[in-house]
Amino acid sequence: MSEKSEQKKQFIVDTAREVFVEKGYKNVTMKDIVDACGISRGGLYLYFSSTQEIFLEVLGAEGKGAEDTGGVEELLGKNAFASDILALFLKEQKKELLHRKNNLTMASYEYFFAHKVPRKDNLLKKRFDTSVRIVGRLIEAGVENGEFYCEDAMGAARNIMYVLEGLKIASQTRGITEETVDREILYIMQGLIIENDEVGDG
Repeated sequence: MSEKSEQKKQFIVDTAREVFVEKGYKNVTMKDIVDACGISRGGLYLYFSSTQEIFLEVLGAEGKGAEDTGGVEELLGKNAFASDILALFLKEQKKELLHRKNNLTMASYEYFFAHKVPRKDNLLKKRFDTSVRIVGRLIEAGVENGEFYCEDAMGAARNIMYVLEGLKIASQTRGITEETVDREILYIMQGLIIENDEVGDG
């Protein structure tokens, strides 16, 4: 594919992303994408044959970093506090939760409800598993240096990610406030740090 064709394809993907953000997955038609891109139907079909194919391309672009641990090991290697890195990670999650208007969460759920995707190819699962690894490693590091108390770091990490996943669904379906997110994040941090104080008092 020529460079010009690659640019045109990328333009379609970028524009389609905005359409999926606005309308979800199931309500988007090829005409919607044609209209948004300002191209002919034939021009769109040169690159994609269906909204599903386009959405998978959009998801692929979103998920390029799904296996990336966000430089956590590098930060820990620089003697950064695990609690600070975890707080930063949770702050990024909060930002995503509260900015519903520019993410693909609802469209992604609609897609995975509509299509049976093998677990190994499920982008939502890959993202979840990567986040569990990140949080689990942070908790382990925090335990090692005395910041946290936790007997099962990966179990706690999974629990934290299930809480965040629940908040994500709530934000898309009924809406949540910043106070709600802050309360849950504080509860997560207290669950790791307060018990450490109690152990020290004993």
